Amino acid sequence: MKIGVISDTHGLLRPEAIETLQGCDAILHAGDVGNFDILGTLGEIASVTAIRGNIDLHGACADLPATEMVSLGGITFYMLHSARDLDLDPVAAGVRVVVSGHSHSPSIQDKQGVLFLNPGSAGPRRFGLPVTLAIVEINADKVRAEIVRLIE
Repeated sequence: MKIGVISDTHGLLRPEAIETLQGCDAILHAGDVGNFDILGTLGEIASVTAIRGNIDLHGACADLPATEMVSLGGITFYMLHSARDLDLDPVAAGVRVVVSGHSHSPSIQDKQGVLFLNPGSAGPRRFGLPVTLAIVEINADKVRAEIVRLIE
């Protein structure tokens, strides 16, 4: 199973993101969507699970949940916009992947067998950070994540 993980689009869904997400079985958006139409466009590629971020407090995005737990390919993902707001023990909750955004800084860390994934920001470039998203592949019980740079 191939899962696209995107965050912090801030109203901008780049063609490079759409191209990179082609062939995904599911897409997770970790908040700061910025424009609800982005979720519709992503939904044309694969099923989408999205949460709201701190800029999504008005309009249609305000109705998105603050957190979400989803099972994909037998793996449990927990989504929240800022990892600082983690409100559960992922090991005790049986979560294998914690997905967050907010910082715009892409990272992949393993903590006690839990993969903490921040795909970075796929929207407007900010803070001199790269424009990225992530691809997660699930094979049997193995989870592999990769950060994909969208533009140089």
